[in-house]
Order: sequence, then structure tokens, then C-alpha cells
Amino acid sequence: MKIIFKGTFKIFFTFLFSIILYTNFILPQNPSNKQLSPRNANYDIDVKLDPKTKTLKGNEFLTWTNLSKDNVSELQFHLYLNAFKNSKSTFLTEARTGVSKRNQNLNVDDWGWIDISSMKTIDGNDLIDRIKFIHPDDENIDDQTVISVKLDEPVKPGKSIQLKIDFTSKLPKVIARTGYMDDFFLVAQWFPKLGVYEFPGIRNATKGGWNCHQFHANSEFYSDFGVYNVNITIPNNFIVGAVGTLLNKKENKDSTSTYVYKAEDVVDFAWTASPHFKVFDGKWNNVSLRILMQPEHANLTMRVLKSLKGSLKYFTENLGDYPYPNVTVVDPPLKGMAAGGMEYPGFFTIVSLWNLPEGLKLLENVTVHEFGHTYFMGILASNEFEDPWLDEGFNSYFEARTMDYLYGDKTSYVDIFGYHYGTRENQRLSYISLNNPKIANNYRASWEFTDGGYGVITYSKTATWMATLEGLIGLDVMNEIMETYYDRWKFKHPSAQNFINVVNEIYNKKLDKIFGDNLNWFFEQFLYGTAVCDYKVANIKNNEIDQPSGLYDSVNVKKLYRYKSNKEKKYLSSFLVSRMGDAIMPTEIAVHFSNNTDTLFIWNGKELNKSFTFEGQKQIEWVKLDPNDKNLMDINIFNNSLTTDKETAVNNKYFTKFLYLVENLMLSISMLF
Repeated sequence: MKIIFKGTFKIFFTFLFSIILYTNFILPQNPSNKQLSPRNANYDIDVKLDPKTKTLKGNEFLTWTNLSKDNVSELQFHLYLNAFKNSKSTFLTEARTGVSKRNQNLNVDDWGWIDISSMKTIDGNDLIDRIKFIHPDDENIDDQTVISVKLDEPVKPGKSIQLKIDFTSKLPKVIARTGYMDDFFLVAQWFPKLGVYEFPGIRNATKGGWNCHQFHANSEFYSDFGVYNVNITIPNNFIVGAVGTLLNKKENKDSTSTYVYKAEDVVDFAWTASPHFKVFDGKWNNVSLRILMQPEHANLTMRVLKSLKGSLKYFTENLGDYPYPNVTVVDPPLKGMAAGGMEYPGFFTIVSLWNLPEGLKLLENVTVHEFGHTYFMGILASNEFEDPWLDEGFNSYFEARTMDYLYGDKTSYVDIFGYHYGTRENQRLSYISLNNPKIANNYRASWEFTDGGYGVITYSKTATWMATLEGLIGLDVMNEIMETYYDRWKFKHPSAQNFINVVNEIYNKKLDKIFGDNLNWFFEQFLYGTAVCDYKVANIKNNEIDQPSGLYDSVNVKKLYRYKSNKEKKYLSSFLVSRMGDAIMPTEIAVHFSNNTDTLFIWNGKELNKSFTFEGQKQIEWVKLDPNDKNLMDINIFNNSLTTDKETAVNNKYFTKFLYLVENLMLSISMLF
């Protein structure tokens, strides 16, 4: 009996363990086991890293499904690491300064590249001779970041093609947020990756064709959704983190370990490895959190964790549910800081510094920002080459909202030595500090910012006009717009027009066209155009109205009229506002009178000069445009108010300018840490 019991118990325990193992490691990532995306670009990859030579040996099994109605006779791939192959690549040619100058002094082993040694169809058809470097964006014959592969048989609508690809990738010394530094590795953009075949219904496409841009200095990435099964082999002493879920870790006889990862409904796969990481695990609801910190930064972990949990909460409540089971945060070493600030679905790198004062929220800011990319890059998979603002700009807008929510709207960026300002203020400051705010519009491809301004226009200006749109229509309406946009376009490829359509739909439903039939005028000025907003209170006048005095006939009786007291005095009070810029915005105006009463009204903002007049026994004491700071696009807030108290006006003016200079100084200092 005992033997039977033990045998039965063993069988039961084995069965129970198998169920637990299956539940935790084999079931797909999302708890409902629901396919969230089209999953039309799927990769099974085996890769082995040699830390000494900084090379990856990999084989890739690709399954691509044609979702269009076209017969597709060509495939196009990104070979991103070739951007770091030589100084004539498009990336380094465009960079020109800083990055390219640094690379002039690199050794032969410090450059990066990717070679394909074999490409075959599932039935053994060899395509290696069909590979050709192409340059869809420029005529740079030295750029090798995009290839085309002609097929013998086209991929028919709804059908799939499967390819076996062998490749070798040489990682560069850390540059543009990929590569190695000593024994730290950020393995990003490391395998041959398909572009996106666009067709009518996807973004702006009017006909089918590959969207597969070269790797540019300003651009990032654009990919289709898929399932990634990735086996990573690396020496035993390394700690690994990656996109997706770790299913298994197997120790090999050659002192290496193989990590088995699975990631579903993602647009890319990246990973990191280092023997020095300090690992911190946590939970937020059902989401597993893993933070890989440098040992000297371990004391900063709780700051990262607070920002990460706060971001999960805020994005979930104000945009939509977080769909992945985990988040991995990577802290690069000081010498590898160029790997910081990069994002992939549920996996991102931060920037931290030893003993960073808590009043400088740079660590928190980058944590919130990079987490947000999982939503605006990974789930709302916009084209970061052509519409970088749809990711970076929208993410910056939500970054400011999240930071202000977590750390205070006036203290979320700097709060030290009695000086403070918020993230939204910092973004506005970045925009209004441009020498030429008309340098470029938002709506252009990333590599078209040839005269500069990419970062400020794409990030800060977009965030600022998004905040201004929020001020115009109200936070509740803005929230419904963002939630609708996310719900409607998650796991798809949205465009500018898709977002604008949502804006106009919710605006008309909630605000009944109070600012016109639609809000296209807003986007024409600030997205598609370069309009600059600047309103000014030009003057205030209080003129006493002459009252009747002297003798007047009344029924043949002469009657004397004269003042009985100063209380009978009447004034014709007026003020003049001027539109100094070419942008037109509905603008609130607050007026304060001598009897301590106020009035608030909205001016349409169209006239170049507009006078407003009041008659009565009260005088105007001060006027303020946009009293609730809704219009953050106004580049000069110093001329937004005026008072009749000249002494106070002068003092306030110069005190405000002093604070502005202090904020600039603090921003500059913070960038040095």
C-alpha cells in the first residue's frame, strides 16, 4: 500500500508540476491567450554571442504572411548594423559631427556590420544570389542597410513564405544605443529584419509596396507584429535580459547557457547581457518587473521602481491596459551610456549616475519616457521614419503628464536648492528657446530635418501643442480622444490622419463645434505648418467720462447739475490686445477692476489688434491673457499681462525674467550630471 501510495503521489506531483510549468512557461504571454496583432512577421532565431570577438552567430527561420491583395515578388530587409560599418554609411554621413568624428579613431574591431551567409526557402531554393543592396531614400551607393531579395514565385494574397537565414553580426562599440562596452552588451537591431509591406488601408498607402527605409541619423524603426522565439547562448557568468518571457534556461557542457525567450505580438526583439548586473525583481498587479542595475547604481533602484510602477498605473488608467506580462529595465554602465535611453516592447534602457540628487528627476524622467514607448512605438506601431512625432511627440506629452502626476506639476523635473519646475514647463522651454521656431514643421520624415531642429520639433514642440490642445478642449475630452485612439489603433500602424479623425470625432460629440466644424485649423498651424503664437496686452486706458454739469432747462425751470461725490464718477476703460505671431488661437482674457471684481471671456484671437471697452464706475487695474496657462504654444508669456500699477508691473516683469534665466541655468547644469 505504501509503495502504491508513493507511486501515486509521485505521479500526481509530476502531473501538478507539469501543469505549473505549462502555465508559467509555455502558455502564450497574454493571460487570455488571445492573439492581439496580425502576427504576420514571425521569427525563430538561435544566436550565440562570443564576448571576446563581439560577434553573433545566428540562424533565423522567418515566416512572413502577405496580408495584401497583391502578388509580392520581392522581399526587403533591414541590415541596421551596417550603418556602423564605415563612415560612408548614410547614418554616419548624416551625423557628420560627434558620432562620425568619434568613429574616425576606432580600431578595426570597433566597427559593426551584419553579413548574410545563407538564405533559402523552406523547400531549399537558394536566394543568396538574389540579394541586392538598395537605397530607397538617397543615392548613397556605400550604404548597405537595406537589401532586396527577388523571389522565383510571388507570395500570393493570404499566403506565407518561410526562409532559413544564416547570419553573422559584429557588434560595434556602443553607438546610437546598440553595441558593446567592455563586457556589457546591448544587442539591438542585430538580425535581418523585414520591412513593412504597406497597402491601401495602412497609413497613407494608395498601392502596395515595401516601406523599408535606410538607417538614418535621426530615424528609428518601423516593423510588423509577430511572435519571436529566440534562443540566446552565452557564457555562464553573464546575466541576460530581453524582450518577452524567459521560458527556460539550459546549462551547456561548454560553460555556456542557453536562454529561451518567447515574445508575442511585438514589433522587435532586443536583449542585453553583462556579468555585473544587480537583479531586482518586483510585481505590479500581474506584471512582472525586472530591473538590471549597475552595482554602483543599486541604491537608485527604488527610484526607478517608483517611476516604473507609477507609469504602469498612469498609462493603464489614462490610455489603456498594458498587454504584456513583464517589463525589463536595463541600466548601462557609465562608459556605455550611449546605450541608454532606448526602447523596445516591454524592454528599455535608462540613464543613471552615481549619487544623482533626488531633486534632479533625470532618472525618473528617462524611466517614464522609455516605458511610454511600449505604448506609442510598440503597440501603436507608427512609422518612426516618416512620422517620428507620432511616437516621440505623443510619448513626450504623456511623459509630462505622468511625471507631473507622480512628482508635482511644478517640481517634476527640477526641485533642488529652492528652485523647481515641471516636465511640461521644461518641454515648453525647449520649444520657445529655439532661435527659429519656424525652422521646420512637425509633419516631415525624420531625415528631412537637414537644417536641424529634429529633437526639439519632434519631441518638445509636439508635446507642447498636444498640451495646448488639451487646454483648448479640456482634459476630459483629451482623455477620451487618447483612449479612443489607443483602443482603435493598437496593434496596427496609425497615421496622422487617423489621429486627427479621432480628434474631430470626439470634439464634435463632446463640444458641439464650439471652435468650428472641426479642429483641422489647429493641425494646419502646428502640425503641418510652422505658425508661431504670440499674443500681447498692448495697453490699458481708463478715461473719466465727462458728466453733465451747469444749468439745464427742465419744464422752463433751470436746474444745476454737478457732482455730489467721487462715487458718481464714470470711466470709459479699454485695453488693446495684439496678435504678434501668425498663429490664431481662441484666447481667454481675464480683466480685474478697481472694485475688486473680475470678468473672464474668450476672444477668437483672429484680429491683429483688438480693443475691448467697458463703461461704468470701475476702472481696469490689470489684464491677463490665457490666465489658466492653457495655450503653451505662446512663445512669450511676459507680454501676456499688463497692470496699471507701473511699479508693480516693472518689478514683476524683471522678477519673472530672472526666474526664467534661473530655470535655463538649472536646466544647463542638470544636463552636466
